[in-house]
Amino acid sequence: MTAATRSLRRWGFVHKWTSLICTLFMLLLCVTGLPLIFHEEIDEVLHSQVKPADVPPGTPPADLDRLLANALAQKPGQVPHFLIWDRDDPNAMFVSVGPSITSDPSKNLLVRMDTHTGAYLDSPDVTGRFTYIMLKLHTDMFAGLPGKLFLGLMGILMCVAIVSGIVVYAPSMRKLSFGTYRADRTRIVRWLDVHNLAGILLVAWTLVVGFTGVINTWADLVVKMWQYGQLAEMTAQYRDRPVPASLTSLNAAVEVAKHAVPGMTPSFVSFPGTILSSKSHYAVFLKGDTPLTSRLLKPALIDAETGKLTDTRDMPWYVTTLFVSQPLHFGDYGGMPLKILWALLDVLTIVILVTGLYLWLRRRRSGVSIDRAIAQSSAQAVAS
Repeated sequence: MTAATRSLRRWGFVHKWTSLICTLFMLLLCVTGLPLIFHEEIDEVLHSQVKPADVPPGTPPADLDRLLANALAQKPGQVPHFLIWDRDDPNAMFVSVGPSITSDPSKNLLVRMDTHTGAYLDSPDVTGRFTYIMLKLHTDMFAGLPGKLFLGLMGILMCVAIVSGIVVYAPSMRKLSFGTYRADRTRIVRWLDVHNLAGILLVAWTLVVGFTGVINTWADLVVKMWQYGQLAEMTAQYRDRPVPASLTSLNAAVEVAKHAVPGMTPSFVSFPGTILSSKSHYAVFLKGDTPLTSRLLKPALIDAETGKLTDTRDMPWYVTTLFVSQPLHFGDYGGMPLKILWALLDVLTIVILVTGLYLWLRRRRSGVSIDRAIAQSSAQAVAS
């Protein structure tokens, strides 16, 4: 046995076992990811919501202090954690509220408000929605951070399986034309051809989606790194400062942030004492106006007592990497044509996974390797 043959067998071993370990979980991610591509359209069909008032173009937004007061009037006893501009509907925004400023934000209630009139619209409970269930299965399998990290490990195995699959597939290209489908051969050979062809065609896409998916599973850790790194540096001199007895105008704080970072618009505000701010600052996160820069955030810290800007910085590279990976993973930055393309590629990935699983099960049942089955099929074809 030559060194090249031994190396090829080792790569084949790696491809087989990394694929087998991650296949079922990758199937789960592909199946749950398919409806998530169209989550906006699905939610619009399945769930009704109050529409914001029709206003003429150029109508100025409502005063944020009045909007906040109207939202809190709908949820007595709750305190605001975040003010969020709706990415999909510029005429609506959300106020995220909890029982206390230190309560778990993942359990917050959402209050949807009209951006221009400041009026209350509704309080959507997304936790019972089909798309929410799909999202939880897709991101952490309802297991929190351990679930995310486990799926991240499966994503790494998938990337290894893809690379090893390329190495294993390459030698066969010396004997066959690219894209060969041997329709006259046995079923196992036909399934192998489908598996190889779909796999090699989707190499770039599956690697991009798989790697960005791995990065997204680290989101909680990335946020923690930013909190204990850059945010801690930006607020170090205010660490021992008491909580302000009364907060300055929210509307004025946002205007100060917009003036400090020209060319960017607010994405959300983290209130003093919440996980993305200090106990004495409004943290206004601003975004750009292009498909790429709209995903990149820049924080501006506004003193909640004086209303003055204290610091603003570009996010560190590891946060920027996370922000860039999200639209690449979900394919939600290019409108409906890109969503349809992402859905088709997702379906083809399911075909790769199913055919790979079939080939392994067929080998287990017959006790004959795939290579031997192909050789037998070739001999029969020659004999006929």
